[in-house]
Formats: sequence, structure tokens, C-alpha cells
Amino acid sequence: MLFALPFPAIDPVALDLGFFQIRWYALAYIVGLLLAWRYLLRLSALPPRTMGRNDADDLLVWMAFGVILGGRLGYVLFYKPAFYLANPLEILHVWQGGMAFHGGLLGVTIAGIWFCRQRKLNAWQVGDLVACTAPIGLLLGRLANFVNGELYGRVTESGLGMVFPGGGPLPRHPSQLYEAGLEGVVLLCVMGLLVRRESIRSKPGQLIGIFLIGYGLARIAAEFFREPDAHLGFILGPVTMGQVLSVPMVLLGIGIVAYARARPSVSGA
Repeated sequence: MLFALPFPAIDPVALDLGFFQIRWYALAYIVGLLLAWRYLLRLSALPPRTMGRNDADDLLVWMAFGVILGGRLGYVLFYKPAFYLANPLEILHVWQGGMAFHGGLLGVTIAGIWFCRQRKLNAWQVGDLVACTAPIGLLLGRLANFVNGELYGRVTESGLGMVFPGGGPLPRHPSQLYEAGLEGVVLLCVMGLLVRRESIRSKPGQLIGIFLIGYGLARIAAEFFREPDAHLGFILGPVTMGQVLSVPMVLLGIGIVAYARARPSVSGA
């Protein structure tokens, strides 16, 4: 057998009361949303003030529904449409896993636009702040994937390989940690630095575009180390579904940045 780092045997169930279980995956969503909300409160105070405390509190609820519904439906449509068409009740079994970031992003976008229209808020400005908080959830979600031993990487001979419980006897890339680093830590730092710049905030939409570009590139890179979903395999040659869905994100992000930079600056930023 190739040399492999030991996989930490962490129980996916964080708390088991017998009649009720709390899994790390669920905690990742809950803690991610709460931390994102706290960060959003701090960012919303930057000039020009985007929203009040009540708006930020209510937005958390809308974002939660958007990410959960969109993430689940995205997984159903993008990754296992045939299975769920034959077993529609399985769509409700979210505790068994199966969430797609691209679907969650779409769900958050729809919920956010609807929320802003209801409250008469600038959707571009609100979206910029939400984009800055998104890497928090991505970081915690990928760490939860690692704890669950799911979405592991491809077989490797490097010293970083781990033998995952469900991945066979050969060491594999801990690609969940690569994604946590790129999509979470790196992207969070980049967005955090940029949102502090008045020149960036004065052009609403730039941070949304930068997030889309950053996530798309990070996901495309990480997919070269991640094992494709068994029921999908590679889509086009060595290209995976995650990469196929990320390319439009990058292109859309570039378009949004160009659009934002061409618009008049917002005063007070």
C-alpha cells in the first residue's frame, strides 16, 4: 500500500440523544449562517450604509431558505435527476446528504432579489455584502464533508493522501480540505480585503462578480483533485460536472464586474 496519512475517525454525529441526532453537517449550516449574519452586521455599517439591523436579521432567514431549497433542488436537477424522478419522496431526505453549491447560489440570489424588492433595498449593494460572507459557509461545509468522509479526492501517490472509509484501500487526495482552503479561507480573505476599499464599494456589484470569479476558479482547480461523482463520472474528457457548472460562473462574474465598473459611482462609499 502507498504511504497515507491517517484519516481522523470523527463521528459524523456531533450529538446523539437517542431519539434525536445532530450531525456535523447540519451544524456547519447553522454555524455558518450565524457567523455570516454577524459578519453581515459589521459590513452593513460601512458607508454607504446598506441596510439596518432589522433588515440584516430578516435577511438571514431568507438566505437560509434560499440556500437550503436551492442547494437541494440543484443537487436533484444537476446530479441525480433520473434517481429523484423515480423516487420523488427521497428529495425530502436532506439528512442523507446531497446539496449543490451552484443550486444554493441560485436559491440565495432569487431570495435576495425578492427580499430587496420587498424592503426597497439596493440589490447590488446587499449582494456585495452577502458575497463577502459566503466563504464562511463554504469553509465550514467543506470541513463537514471531510468529517463525513465524503466527496474525497482521486487516488494519489503524494504524501498528502488519506485512506477514506468509503474510498477503497488506496490513499486519496483530501480534496475537501483543498476546497476549504481555496473556497473558504483564501476567498474570505480576498473578499474581506476588497470590501474595505472605498473604490470597490462605490461600484456596487463588483464584489458579487469577484466572488463568482474567485469561487469558479477555485472550484475548477480543486476538481482536478476531487473524485467525480460515481453516477456521473467525467462529463467531457477529463472535465467534471463541477467544472462545467463553474465556467459560466466565471464568465458571469467577469461580465458583472465590467457592468459595475461602467456604472456611476455611489456617493458616500
